[in-house]
Amino acid sequence: MTTDHLPEATRTPQRGRPRDASRDRALMDATLAELQLHGYSGLRTAAVAKRAGVSTATLYRRWRSKEQLVVDAARLWAEDLGPDRDTGNLRSDLALLLHDKATALDGPSGRTLRAVLGEAAHNQALADLLLREYVTPLHERVQALLARAAERGEIPPVADPVVVGEMVIGPMVTHTFLIPHTPGSRPGADIAERLLPYLLRALGARE
Repeated sequence: MTTDHLPEATRTPQRGRPRDASRDRALMDATLAELQLHGYSGLRTAAVAKRAGVSTATLYRRWRSKEQLVVDAARLWAEDLGPDRDTGNLRSDLALLLHDKATALDGPSGRTLRAVLGEAAHNQALADLLLREYVTPLHERVQALLARAAERGEIPPVADPVVVGEMVIGPMVTHTFLIPHTPGSRPGADIAERLLPYLLRALGARE
């Protein structure tokens, strides 16, 4: 009997002691670790519970399926690009965005993204999560900083800012996930610095 599909959780309110938040976090940490080792298809909920040091019954009370467990874990480490900061200059606005993106890709958020990206191609819940938590915030921040730059006269108005967002996401994800790197290096930070001048030239920014 496998534990990929958990028993349906009862809708009856649980009595007794409230949930232990430290166990929730331990289970989320264990889920990320198992995802990194085995990917979505190889993840076993029994292994997650063992790594977290809890019983499978404890896990069953919190999540009804492996999909729900992974979605919640991915949401916990969802990309946090931080607030959009207006520095008054397109170059520094873009540099901050690229730095924030690099920090996310080089950390737990990026490791989570790497682990679930393939599964999202045929798992709508994960696909929706990645769009909402990873892609949309970046596009919104790109749109805001481009609008400011156009208002300041640094660049012509950008007709399709979504394309600019893809020019950020594509190279950074490719470089971080698909190119071999020395263990312990920070490929996200490396490509962020190298990408900045190309983006500025593509946008027609004045020197």
